[in-house]
Amino acid sequence: MADNYTFKKSMALFDRAAKVMPGGIYGHESPAILVPGRYPYYVAKAQGSHFWDVDGNKYIDWMCAYGPILLGYGNQEIEKAVQKQRKKAICTSMPADMMVDLAEAMVETVDGMDWAVFAKNGNDATTWAIRVAREHTGRKKILKAKGGYHGVHAWCSAHGGVIDEDHAHIHNFEFNDVESIKYYIDKYPGQIAGIISSPYHHPTFADSQDPHPAFWSRVRDLCDKEGIILIVDDVRAGFRLNIHGSHAHYGFTPDLVCFSKALGHGYPISSCTGREFLRPAAGNVFFTGSFWYNADAYAAALAGLEIMKRDNSIEYMNKIGNMLKDGLYKAAADWGLKIRMSGPPSIPYMIFDNENDFRRMQLFCGECSEHGVFLHPHHNWFVSTAHTEEDVAYTLDVAHQAFKVVKDTFGG
Repeated sequence: MADNYTFKKSMALFDRAAKVMPGGIYGHESPAILVPGRYPYYVAKAQGSHFWDVDGNKYIDWMCAYGPILLGYGNQEIEKAVQKQRKKAICTSMPADMMVDLAEAMVETVDGMDWAVFAKNGNDATTWAIRVAREHTGRKKILKAKGGYHGVHAWCSAHGGVIDEDHAHIHNFEFNDVESIKYYIDKYPGQIAGIISSPYHHPTFADSQDPHPAFWSRVRDLCDKEGIILIVDDVRAGFRLNIHGSHAHYGFTPDLVCFSKALGHGYPISSCTGREFLRPAAGNVFFTGSFWYNADAYAAALAGLEIMKRDNSIEYMNKIGNMLKDGLYKAAADWGLKIRMSGPPSIPYMIFDNENDFRRMQLFCGECSEHGVFLHPHHNWFVSTAHTEEDVAYTLDVAHQAFKVVKDTFGG
């Protein structure tokens, strides 16, 4: 293992930031949700599967910017496509012609979808999708899986500034429990506009859950019977389970599918794709933003779709993810420790089997961070096509020693 890292420049920058920004670093990249003092706060550069912090420390990055970096930082084909478009135009008074190319590519790629629209982040797409469902049905109520994350807009958030009225027509069902969906359908007959969920359940601070074999087919049948719009939030998992959408992986057809993260490969873009019968409602729901038509992100997304199809990226990420998962199980067992790994191989989630407070995970991930391996103690990780077998081997070497520290501190 390398010498422990230090973070003097990160800390100094954070002191400056705290004076001019609420919280210093806000949102999901706040140091408060990592292990303060054991992680870098600022990145200086990134390439491939690595980034370097402002103190010069190098990391194997298993977070991939929380998902967008599927092909590695600074992928040359993506950057070439982006630079080619930038020489023409980026932000213009009318859309670039490439917008049509990308919409056609999305319709061709995503199973069962007939049209596509674009925005900038995942919450743009999920919020618009529930509005389309309401416009089409003339109903108010939305069902979402309890613990599911769909962004930070008021309808799907429980943080500061949210009022009771924001959630008045939002109801939470239990993922994998069709009866809990039927409960709300029976309680509010003819009032449910849409059901929104991720394709598999990846709640905050909890194990990921695959859908039961019949879950999605039963939900689809309920939606068809009751005239409810079925929305899949594929923002996190999109293009990591199946190139045709995660619903193709699980064998069902939703009415709307939302994408972001890996669609843009680091460039800000999101998309909602939909079925033909929703085209009129989609046209009635105003959807726009000053930078939503920026063509550099279109270029990145279009190039990325071509690369992922050509290189069978998902198969490679699953291979690397399985190597990482199997190695972590073995390394933990070597020290008499038990861990749980859940989620797809390309989007793994780890927790120690005998705790609920994340103290072991925080210690484990803090140790890994200080030796050049960037893992999150509370959030799922991400695999990219830039990760190598050598990256896995180094990660497992660091993890083996980090497990020892956990054993020495907590016992079995």
